[in-house]
Amino acid sequence: TGKRPGDPGYGITASGAKVKEGITIAVDPQVIPMGATVYIEGIGYRIAQDKGSAIKGHRIDLYMEKLEDALAFGRQSGYMVYLVEE
Repeated sequence: TGKRPGDPGYGITASGAKVKEGITIAVDPQVIPMGATVYIEGIGYRIAQDKGSAIKGHRIDLYMEKLEDALAFGRQSGYMVYLVEE
């Protein structure tokens, strides 16, 4: 969420929701509306709850609780993403 422990709003997304692994993704709201449910092939359903300065165009950032999980997952591409519900 761009904040560190102790910062006001730590763990709170741009939509006001608390981040949650397996649920929260960051999107470009001009491409995927905030609050929309998407299905990512091979990953599952997620909700667009946040946006980020590096998330522009057709990019999605999956929230992962543990840094080591995020590093192991890495930067990937080629996933089909379907807008399920706006």
